[in-house]
Amino acid sequence: MEKYIEATVLRPLGDRKIDAPLVTIDLPSFIEQVRKEKKWKDTDRNAITVFKANGLRIVLIALRKGAEMVKHKADGLISGQVLEGKMQIDTDERSVQLGKGQMLALHEGIPHSLLAKKKTIFLLTLTTSLAENSVIEESFYDKLVF
Repeated sequence: MEKYIEATVLRPLGDRKIDAPLVTIDLPSFIEQVRKEKKWKDTDRNAITVFKANGLRIVLIALRKGAEMVKHKADGLISGQVLEGKMQIDTDERSVQLGKGQMLALHEGIPHSLLAKKKTIFLLTLTTSLAENSVIEESFYDKLVF
């Protein structure tokens, strides 16, 4: 079964496949898309879900220099891979800086925050509840993550 996200007023280039037995993800095209959208022009961040199936979500996130994700906890395992730029991740135990080509993995329930040291594009991969079926729009990331 294939699952799509439909176009919206804020994301007129919607109608993208986010789940199927095989999904190809064109990261350069998604990076270009998030950089062209009004939200990127008006705020210090933008994000787009590029894959979402029961148990796994992949989100491309763009942050301007100085953008912060306040301290929060993830309900599942997460990984972050920096595609461009530089960011700092702080937990109660450590602080690490990641640049292009570097990534980290973090277990669930660990409080952490993030600061973009330069304009940054990264790929966030997170495990989710297998029972989760609803599509979470990018506004979710504004309210709960950033």
